[in-house]
Amino acid sequence: MTFQINMDSLSLNVELLNKKRMKHCYLRVTSKNSIQIKANTYFTKFDALNLIEKKKDWILKGLKKLEKNSLNDDEFLYFGKVQKKSDYNVKDLDTYYKNLSKEYIPYLVDKHSKKMKLYPSSIKYRKNKNTWGSCNYKNGLNFNTQLCKFPIEVMEYVVIHELAHIKHKNHSKKFWNLVEMYCPDYKRREALLKSFL
Repeated sequence: MTFQINMDSLSLNVELLNKKRMKHCYLRVTSKNSIQIKANTYFTKFDALNLIEKKKDWILKGLKKLEKNSLNDDEFLYFGKVQKKSDYNVKDLDTYYKNLSKEYIPYLVDKHSKKMKLYPSSIKYRKNKNTWGSCNYKNGLNFNTQLCKFPIEVMEYVVIHELAHIKHKNHSKKFWNLVEMYCPDYKRREALLKSFL
């Protein structure tokens, strides 16, 4: 079901998806003028309107964030700054980010490997949807080429995070203590990464 609402002089499209066996209700901002609600089959339009009213501030904040992060066709994010593709002669953004990753990440890995005395068996680069980095059981590191969108300190945090996985293959207290030892402000850097998403 889809319907429209007005919120603070904005006209928003609401998509209500009713699904069987859904225990919880999920609300998300999908574009600068659309929101989506996923809920069980008993969740009505009236329930949706109540939820929207209750979450109004959260929705407006999400819309503002989305607008801030939306780019024109000729723009791209270069280490946290909006740049013109034409200024950098960018034809294919994915290829550009991959080449940029290969330029910056090895330097950061080398720098922090020496400090942490943790050395990867290999480094690979790919565009991932769900992970910014990973460490496999052979201590090979994988990095998301999209990291070049964010400020360099975010990329550096991800490098330290993955190097720490060479020693601890989990997210235990020991793991986070190790990350904090070499990146004391890692929580701020995580928040910085999320602010761009």
